[in-house]
Amino acid sequence: MNKQRILIVSYGQFEKSFLEKIATSVKERFGYNTDISISYADLAKFFDPARRQYDGNQLLNHMHSEYSGGHIKAIGLFRVDLFIPILTYIIGQAVYKGNAGVVSLFRLKNELYGMKRDDKLLFERFKKEVIHELGHTFGLTHCFSPSCVMRSSTYIEDVDQKDSTFCLRCYEKLKSNGKG
Repeated sequence: MNKQRILIVSYGQFEKSFLEKIATSVKERFGYNTDISISYADLAKFFDPARRQYDGNQLLNHMHSEYSGGHIKAIGLFRVDLFIPILTYIIGQAVYKGNAGVVSLFRLKNELYGMKRDDKLLFERFKKEVIHELGHTFGLTHCFSPSCVMRSSTYIEDVDQKDSTFCLRCYEKLKSNGKG
C-alpha cells in the first residue's frame, strides 16, 4: 500500500510494454509513481445481456471498493464495451475528486469504424483517455480548449483532435490542487 502512488489495474490481456508505457505517461502528467496490477476478476456480473455491454457504473464501483484504499488513485483498464444507463456507450468515467476511474479501449479501435488497425494510434487514444479520467479524480472538469486532454470525448474524432497534455488553465488548477 502506498498513498503516494497511482495504481493501474489491467482487466483483460494487455501487453506488459503497453501497460508500462501507460504508467510512464501517467507519471509524466501527474508526478506520481505508478504500480501495475493484473486482475483476473470475472466480469460476467457486470455484463448486461440486453445491451451486450458492460455496466460502467458497476465497474467503477468495483474499482472504488476493491482498489481505492491503498493508493492515491486507481484506474481500471478494460477491453470491453462500456455503457451507463443514460448513454449508448462510454469510453471511460471517474469519480470527480474521488479515487477511482475506468477506461476501455473498445470504442477506440479503428476497426470499429471500418478503418485499418493502427496500434500506435490506439495507444495514443487510450493514453489520452486514461489521463483524462485521472484528471477528473484530481478535481479537473471538462475543458473547452480544443487541444486540452480534459476536453470531453463523446466521439472518436474528439479523442483524435485533443492532445495528451493539459492546457495552461487545467495544468494550473492541477498544480493548485497539489498535483502535477
